[in-house]
Amino acid sequence: MIKKILFQLLILALIFSISNPASAGKVFSDVGDQYSAKAELEFLAEQGIVPSGPSVAYGINQSITRLEASEMLVRALKLDTTNRPDPQVVDVKKGSAAYDIIATVVDENIMVGNLKKEFNPNALLTRAEMAAILVRAFDLQQPSSSKKFQFVDVNVKSFAAPSISTLFANNITFGYPDHTFKPTMTLTRAHFGIFLARILNPEFQETLTCFNPVTEKTYYVNVAVTTLWKAPNAARLIDRPAVSTPTDIRKWTKTMTIPQKQWLVGKTETQALYGQEVVVLKTSGKWMQIAVKDQYSPKNKAGYPGWVPVSHIKESYADFGQCATAKVKAPIANLYQNETTARPFMEISFNTILPVLEEKGDWVKVQTAIDGAKYVRKQDVSVLQKGSQLPAPTSQDILTTAKKFNGLPYLWAGTSGFGLDCSGFTYSVYRQHGIDIPRDASVQATHGTAVKKSELQPGDLLFFAYNKGKGSVHHVGMYIGNGKMIHSPNPKKTVEILSIDAEPYRTEFSGARRYLK
Repeated sequence: MIKKILFQLLILALIFSISNPASAGKVFSDVGDQYSAKAELEFLAEQGIVPSGPSVAYGINQSITRLEASEMLVRALKLDTTNRPDPQVVDVKKGSAAYDIIATVVDENIMVGNLKKEFNPNALLTRAEMAAILVRAFDLQQPSSSKKFQFVDVNVKSFAAPSISTLFANNITFGYPDHTFKPTMTLTRAHFGIFLARILNPEFQETLTCFNPVTEKTYYVNVAVTTLWKAPNAARLIDRPAVSTPTDIRKWTKTMTIPQKQWLVGKTETQALYGQEVVVLKTSGKWMQIAVKDQYSPKNKAGYPGWVPVSHIKESYADFGQCATAKVKAPIANLYQNETTARPFMEISFNTILPVLEEKGDWVKVQTAIDGAKYVRKQDVSVLQKGSQLPAPTSQDILTTAKKFNGLPYLWAGTSGFGLDCSGFTYSVYRQHGIDIPRDASVQATHGTAVKKSELQPGDLLFFAYNKGKGSVHHVGMYIGNGKMIHSPNPKKTVEILSIDAEPYRTEFSGARRYLK
């Protein structure tokens, strides 16, 4: 009897798995877990709007035809296709496979033929046509309280301009970060599916809570960390992870030998982080000279200068300047596609700053300059509301942050959680607490307030110079009390804590500066 029951249960489970492809794993063969619109496309499958199954491709990168869009709309709106009037188009005959679908969308005034009375079922849909079709299909209205925004490439006299504006006002599409909508570009099946899912399920909509469009473009770092070089085209084969797009600084620091790390001295200048604003100074082939605005240096009034691959920098608009900000406080954090650690997007560094769209539970939704909205774990960031100031840090706050990096590999020019040089370490620790100090040790040694060695307090910076402390400054550490300091010494070592009387530091001590008030 038991065997019979088990056999029946096994048959039921087999039938269920066949009739529910999603239970077997992938809903579409070409939509992986990392795909940004996975949830939206799975929603369409669940609603029966598109066929699905682990061996069925959605066709995410394929352009969508008018007929394919018609089929999806008929299913989404649950329209009856029987007994519809003849659509009166010359290229669709009664009895053809597409006739009932096309007759339905024409009868509903969702899609119509052209002046030649052609429906063109296999013609590719443009983004402008998509906007007009969706607005008609779902009778979308322009909210009275909607923000006014004009895409730079949409002619106000265009047939689709009102519809595009309506989609924007209903949080269905915000176009591209460069303020374009690309109305003449053909639409992919994935994008049509995303827009459709957002209309059907408001949970998929992106609400621009602090969107404040500006007209002037700015330049941003578009990789996790970009390394600034003293000259263009100076990178070696071993440096490929640092100059590729995307970068892999973790791999770079781990694969270099000590001599290869030492070679970087004098070849690289500093680093800039994902989303950080830069000024473009000039270009040379595939390289671009930039200045990092947030790093003071007497080398250039615009910021710390250096050369980076052109692909590391993108143009965008500072449309989210009125948002709260999230600053990464963990040495390394992950950006995620949505509110789950199952779908990572990119590793980002300590001190990366991004606008905040929403705080929800254990997650913070952030806006990137180029890659749209992403998520970061709340435990990895500090959120600062617009108009607020960070509380003045105590010396203990500074030390707690500094000790997070104990054991981190040294990296010449490093200012990230993947590797730090001596002044990059002190610069980054203070920047975490809202105190911007100069980038280089030699300049840090001339700012702040001079402090006698006998009056040192935790958090003070200690400087070391050639010629027994009388020459030029070449190193900086941070005093932590009890005659000890924490510093990032050289390519052979990691961030460490040691006595300030250890050699050569005792002999080369040249002075101290206080940046805490």
